[in-house]
Amino acid sequence: MAEKNISQGLKLALDMGPILAFFVGYMLLRDRTFVIGGSEYSGFILVTAAFIPLLALSTLVLWRLTGTLSKMQIVTLVLVVVFGGMTVWLNDERFFKMKPTMIYTLFALVLGFGLLRGQSYMQSVMGEMLPMQPEGWMILTKRVTVFFVLLAVLNEVIWRTMSTDAWVNFKTFGLTIGLFAFFMLQGKLFQTYGIETDKPGE
Repeated sequence: MAEKNISQGLKLALDMGPILAFFVGYMLLRDRTFVIGGSEYSGFILVTAAFIPLLALSTLVLWRLTGTLSKMQIVTLVLVVVFGGMTVWLNDERFFKMKPTMIYTLFALVLGFGLLRGQSYMQSVMGEMLPMQPEGWMILTKRVTVFFVLLAVLNEVIWRTMSTDAWVNFKTFGLTIGLFAFFMLQGKLFQTYGIETDKPGE
């Protein structure tokens, strides 16, 4: 399927919609307990069960509209299905809380492996969207690798030492704001190593 362009607003809605829905669902059901099939389930478990197909649906819609999915989106969906499924099946919220740790650790390992080989895997994936000199890509990849490691450690600390409310807020807002702030802080790097491309018609 050929890649198609969609509005950034729609793409953002498909990316962030399931996360925001999870947050709203949790806030509504966090103090409730449900008995299903003779077993008690917390609101967190039920919201997790709903989040899995919702994320799968939004990912499917995004793929149908654009004709493509990034490796990060695919891996994220797989890990959500695996860890979310284990959370619901075993009625244990710890598995879902581990998911961000697994995601960021995995990507840090992949990027780190590329760096050991003298390559920037980020450049091979994002090079067309963000034209930049190879040296700039290597610097950015090193920074992103370290950042992912820090996020993985931070997620572990928060879910193991703080309340579920604190973790949900961190997952919904903290990670999103952190990623946005990190890339905003790379502005000087983009200016220094960015490559100007000719606009159509010039």
